[in-house]
Amino acid sequence: MATSKRRSMPTRRELAIWRGYIETYDILRNRLEARLHQDSELSNGDYRVLLALSEAEDHTLRSSTLAAHIEWERSRLSGHLGRMEKRGLVRREPCAEDARGSQVVLTDEGERAFRTSTVPHLQAIKETFLDAFTDEQLDVLGEATAALRAHLGLPPIATDGKSPAPRTPTSAPPPVVPSPAAT
Repeated sequence: MATSKRRSMPTRRELAIWRGYIETYDILRNRLEARLHQDSELSNGDYRVLLALSEAEDHTLRSSTLAAHIEWERSRLSGHLGRMEKRGLVRREPCAEDARGSQVVLTDEGERAFRTSTVPHLQAIKETFLDAFTDEQLDVLGEATAALRAHLGLPPIATDGKSPAPRTPTSAPPPVVPSPAAT
């Protein structure tokens, strides 16, 4: 599908596809976030932090590693963690290796909130997104997502149900692998 010589500007068709994708994504995201909050009183940001910590060794991550993993600025994460701490979902501890850093720890309350939110959230994903597609369409969507991630220099999505390891802020993104059409 890709051509080695692309126009410098998108065509009307390409812009229509882009706009349809972005508008639909925004609506889907808003609906999923509303359902998550309705079902669990967690925000999407809360869920992303809790998910990352639940998958981390000892349910603990350095705040800089957590920020890189969920792709947030450290200042944004710091404010969000303060609100989550007040609700008892996480706690911050000094980092043993670096006095300037802190470790973010998933509390028992945070683990309970995450576990309680997971099944309703997965049901919402299935009802709102997955049920719209046939198995064949999901395969095509998976291939399109893999191509976009490769183009953006992002690691591939694990198909074994596990998230990729959190990236540290100093790690470089993997190199972009050119598509066969580009070589």
